[in-house]
Amino acid sequence: MPFIGNQPAESYASFERQVFTIVNSQTAYTLSHSVVNENDIRLVVNNVVQEPGSGKAYTASSTTLTLSAALVNGTDEMYCVFLGRALQTVNPPAASVGNSQTAPTIITGQTAETSIATDDTILIHDTSASALKKMTRANFVSGIGGTNTPTFLARKNGDMTSLASNTYHKVTGWTEIFDPQSTFASDKWSPATSGRYFIFGTAWIEHVNSQRTFLAIYKNGALLNQAAIGSGVGDNYPIQVTAMDHNDGDDYYELYVSQRGTGTTVYSSGVTNQFGGYKLIT
Repeated sequence: MPFIGNQPAESYASFERQVFTIVNSQTAYTLSHSVVNENDIRLVVNNVVQEPGSGKAYTASSTTLTLSAALVNGTDEMYCVFLGRALQTVNPPAASVGNSQTAPTIITGQTAETSIATDDTILIHDTSASALKKMTRANFVSGIGGTNTPTFLARKNGDMTSLASNTYHKVTGWTEIFDPQSTFASDKWSPATSGRYFIFGTAWIEHVNSQRTFLAIYKNGALLNQAAIGSGVGDNYPIQVTAMDHNDGDDYYELYVSQRGTGTTVYSSGVTNQFGGYKLIT
């Protein structure tokens, strides 16, 4: 009867053979190829085919061949023949399956998802382990980039009047708008986490003609950066100052004001007086 289907390309195939070196009193030997069980090999001792199975001549699993009785070196000879791949029992060899061997139906739906649940898993390649691994969506998102925290925003509550000239005065009376990490207290911000930060401040300050008015960000009690309204400007104006800084985790920031003329006032003017900051994603 003619063969039905594709002709197998095995005309010149042969079974692989492994010859063992006998070790006295030893019953366990290592196979050169992994097997599912003893039925995947034919064991021959002194030219006699041995019966496989528990309680018989030998058993085998993975790469371990176990004899029921030890042989004698110089007297006995032993080899095995690998009978080929066991149907529906042996996994394909590593890296033996390509795109052409897989069907698109192995992916459920086969369409791009518009949203995924927090506990859904994502397939990634771990370069350090050279392996594919899965990660939950929640952990995957948290591991990307970073977060802009710690962060805070405060607004001034109440005026500061008759401040001495030519002196830097700490701006006080702040009311928290938000401070989710509880890092702002006593009119100073202590992020308590190392990293790069953006800090800003705005204050509505009395300005005397022909004098300069300064708003400054202090770090650990020392000037970090400042901004000013120059001479020739009258009335009261808001001043804004910003700074970028690296925080070691134990540094803190405050807002200061200074007037080079007569005593000045920092007014409580709602949204105009703000002090805030956040960690930069780097």
